[in-house]
Amino acid sequence: MKELHVMVIEDHNFQRKMVVHMLHTLGIKMVWQANNGKQALALLDEKQARSVEVVLCDLDMPEMDGMEFFRHLSKLKPGISVIILSGMEDAVISSVKKMAGSYGLNLLGAAEKPATLEQLKLMLDEYHCVSPNVQQYASTLPASFTLEDILRAVREHQFEPFLQPKVEIKTGRIIGAEALARWRHPQLGIIAPYAFIPLLEASGNMEELTFQMLKKTAQACRRLNNKGFSIDISINLSLSSLSDTTLADRITRTIVDAGVDPHHIILEITESAAMTNVAEALENLTRLRIRGFGLSIDDYGTGFSSMQQLSRVPFTELKIDKSFVTDCDTNHSLRVIVESSIELAHKLKVRSVAEGVEKQEEWDMLKSMKCDEVQGYFIAKPMDVGAFILFCEAYAAVNEEEPKVAAQCGVRY
Repeated sequence: MKELHVMVIEDHNFQRKMVVHMLHTLGIKMVWQANNGKQALALLDEKQARSVEVVLCDLDMPEMDGMEFFRHLSKLKPGISVIILSGMEDAVISSVKKMAGSYGLNLLGAAEKPATLEQLKLMLDEYHCVSPNVQQYASTLPASFTLEDILRAVREHQFEPFLQPKVEIKTGRIIGAEALARWRHPQLGIIAPYAFIPLLEASGNMEELTFQMLKKTAQACRRLNNKGFSIDISINLSLSSLSDTTLADRITRTIVDAGVDPHHIILEITESAAMTNVAEALENLTRLRIRGFGLSIDDYGTGFSSMQQLSRVPFTELKIDKSFVTDCDTNHSLRVIVESSIELAHKLKVRSVAEGVEKQEEWDMLKSMKCDEVQGYFIAKPMDVGAFILFCEAYAAVNEEEPKVAAQCGVRY
């Protein structure tokens, strides 16, 4: 922790000095200070402050508040780690946490002011659990990539699936994984999807990446099966794909040619995708279901026609968006939404999956609600296929009823 470079943004002088003092106590000597977001951005423009890796930020500040600062910060230093320090009510903190994540910032946590030494230590420890590639990404990624940069990477097959385990909450067994696209950049390391997916989708260039991911995911599934892990893998279908009536045939051929039974593949479709070109979408989805593929309604509750989609598409899984799962143990409104979604899934006889589970309390609450499956950082972060196999082996070796975070299984990602 001694080498960590930190910035503290707080308009209250005494509270800012207290935080700086605690950071020094933790052995962090390189600490920059700012009174508000505007001053912080000016500092980050200076050469000596460009090495900042973690930002601790208040929300209610003069000239530029924390929300506006996060927006600018996400463009200046994409993926940088942040900690929220605020005395605002829980609902406000919850909204800002979701906003920071949507901007692509790596949120280490939030603490009510005045923060304690133990709180700061725990949140900063989270930074040190991030892989070197992710830290490299946070500090060196350019502000943006051009479409040509991304398309060249697609042509050179630089994208690959990172797998995040899905655990059956009743038994604690790993029964599946979600395949998430990652760009293995030859110079910058691992790059997260928000840096390339939106531009590919907006320009109508998602198809080649989609089928590369399908093929590599099927290969990963076969490799896992050969290792004795019979699990299902989920993969997202892009919004533009469903209007092509040849899609189901091409997906089936890709999976079968890789030597994988379609029953091991779950295709995740967002609500908005299922609303587009309804007739063609329903034809594709029904055909895929008949051929054995699982169908998941992804990010459930974030669209405008959830009930309509559930009534007309043969889904096998309802996936509850992380924006509802995060802090559902402390936020009554979120708890009601999550519990209602699980009950709805049970009544429709489809599996309920909660994503974004990050702490024991959320796990315990979801278990009490009889949620079927969970995924999230509490179990493990997404990892490449080789690391996922090692994780499964370590996890199986624990052989206990309750899942452990990766570190407790002997591996940390």
